[in-house]
Amino acid sequence: MAVKAGRLRHRVTLQSAADTADGGGGFTTTWSDVATVWAAIEPLAARERLFAQQLENPVTHRVTIRYRAGVTAKMRLEFGARVFNIRGVINAGERDRTLELLCEEGVAT
Repeated sequence: MAVKAGRLRHRVTLQSAADTADGGGGFTTTWSDVATVWAAIEPLAARERLFAQQLENPVTHRVTIRYRAGVTAKMRLEFGARVFNIRGVINAGERDRTLELLCEEGVAT
């Protein structure tokens, strides 16, 4: 499925995680930019859930970008001050033209 350029109107930054030693025997996760790409962001659903005695309000989105090798569910997207954690990556039609990223906003990774 070809994506029309007009739909890709949001500029997002793909980021990958790296664990770095914190000096106390533990690790701290830091995020580094991989690429800045054009995307279409479509909200799918909003819900409230109780997790570990805390109320969370994750919002799920479908983010469509042009195909890019190496995008995984261990990455995240930044859109302005908003962060979208990638939960699934779909290569639409297995044709290496577009990726549909199923994301959650507002929850920790």
